[in-house]
Amino acid sequence: MKKSLKRVMPDPRKILENRQLGIFGKLLQDPNLWHLNRRSVSGAVAVGLFVMYLPPLGHLFMAAGLAIAARVNLPISVTLIWISNPITIPPMFYGAYVLGCWLLDQPVVGFDMHFWIDWRNWLAVLAPLLLGSLVCATLCSVAGYLTIQALWRWKLMREIQRRRARYRAATSAPSSSRQR
Repeated sequence: MKKSLKRVMPDPRKILENRQLGIFGKLLQDPNLWHLNRRSVSGAVAVGLFVMYLPPLGHLFMAAGLAIAARVNLPISVTLIWISNPITIPPMFYGAYVLGCWLLDQPVVGFDMHFWIDWRNWLAVLAPLLLGSLVCATLCSVAGYLTIQALWRWKLMREIQRRRARYRAATSAPSSSRQR
C-alpha cells in the first residue's frame, strides 16, 4: 500500500512552494506531515473526509490546518477534499440537509426552484444543513479512518504470511536435499 501511495503522492517541494499554503510557514517543515505510515495516512483520510462534508468555504486551509494540528499526512488530507466538487456537492449537501431535517424533526423541502432561489429561505435550511453536514462529516471521517486502518493491517498480514511462506520454503528445501 505504501509503494502505491508513494507513486501518486505529489512531491513535498511542490506543496511547500504553493503560495496558498504559505500562511502555514515553518509549520510545513514538520516531517510527520509527509510520512506514509498507518497512523498518518488513516488520520489524513479522516481529516480529508471530515473537511469534505463541511460547507465549501476554505476547504484547502481547513484541511491543511487540521492536518498540521493532528500531524498527519498533509498531501492526502488536502487531496481528499476534492471529492466534493461541483458535481458531487448538490447530492452530498441535499443528503446532509435531509438527515438534518430528520434529526431536528423538521419537514424536508423538496426541490422547488422558487424556494431555493429566495435567499431568505436559506436561513430555515441552514440549521438542518449544518447539523446534517457535521453528522455526515463525522461518520465519513470515522469510516475512512477505520477502513484505512483495516486495509493497512490486512496488507501487512498478507506480507507477513508471504515472508513466512518464503522462509519456510527456503529452510525446508536445503534440509530435504541433505537427507538424500
